[in-house]
Amino acid sequence: MPQDITIIITDRKGITHEVQAPTDMNLNVMELIRMYELAEEGTIGICGGMAMCASCQCYVLNDVLKTDRNDDEEAMLLEAYHVKDYSRLGCQISILEEMDGLAIEIAPEQ
Repeated sequence: MPQDITIIITDRKGITHEVQAPTDMNLNVMELIRMYELAEEGTIGICGGMAMCASCQCYVLNDVLKTDRNDDEEAMLLEAYHVKDYSRLGCQISILEEMDGLAIEIAPEQ
């Protein structure tokens, strides 16, 4: 049976939030950030989660996430600002049970 997992998110003000994320709703990290209002309205998920704007860029802070960037994500991050080796687009990270304990930081605005 699906269960909620805990994801640790540091917002753009440096405040860390420990949030519960449902694994049975097909959500991604960008949608979770919006759901908990951890970024100012209109500053994250501008393209609607299509990997076309990098407004949901985040930094993965631990090794819980086992997936790699997809081609669309790689292409968008090549054009984005504030990119680091461990940057990901939140819209491309689906929330799965095996991600319990994932720690991310929301990147500065583009």
